[in-house]
Amino acid sequence: MQLYSGPLSLFTAKVRIALREKGIAAEIIDVPFGRQGYEPKHPEVVRRNPKAQVPVLVDGEVSLTDSTVILEYLEDRYPEPALYPKDPAGRARCRQLEMFADEILFPPVLTLIRQVFYTPEGGGDAEAVAEARRAIAGFHDDLEAQLGDGPFFCGAFSVADVGIFLDCMFAASFGAGFGERHVRLRAWLERMSARPAIAQEAREMLAFQASLPPKEDAAA
Repeated sequence: MQLYSGPLSLFTAKVRIALREKGIAAEIIDVPFGRQGYEPKHPEVVRRNPKAQVPVLVDGEVSLTDSTVILEYLEDRYPEPALYPKDPAGRARCRQLEMFADEILFPPVLTLIRQVFYTPEGGGDAEAVAEARRAIAGFHDDLEAQLGDGPFFCGAFSVADVGIFLDCMFAASFGAGFGERHVRLRAWLERMSARPAIAQEAREMLAFQASLPPKEDAAA
């Protein structure tokens, strides 16, 4: 099994965490990445994914793109330890929360990445950054309510927790972390950070992010 992976791709990180949680051996092939983004494109990624994006999972004759599809494939092929609830309602809630992380929470996080990480000296659009942080704070309020009194979002640890954690980790690295009112989320973050697969992924991604030199101003 091979995983074409981006060192700062949140979507690839979901798959890397799932592989570690399930104890699945896979060759991780990191594609080129820098402050300019994922360039040059890896030829195998271009060949296998019409979007030319990671993640791409190759398992024998099976070639898959899209993190959600890959996670469901891994769950079907390696059902234990489970990363989805067993009952239909719980499984649907898990998928819905993962979709929330990917399609609702991630866009303002992506704004922060583009305006802070991809601009020289973090000199992006201050208004866009402020609006993204406000949006993320509102989503944190929603997540605080959805978490309730349970240890994880779907009772047991699941891919929903993974997707939400990665978005929140990157948001926090750009000044949009949990507020004091997010008591449940702070406790959940501690539980997540105590998991070896999560801790390793967070450590490696944040270290790689910090290791990159500042982006130079093309106009300079």
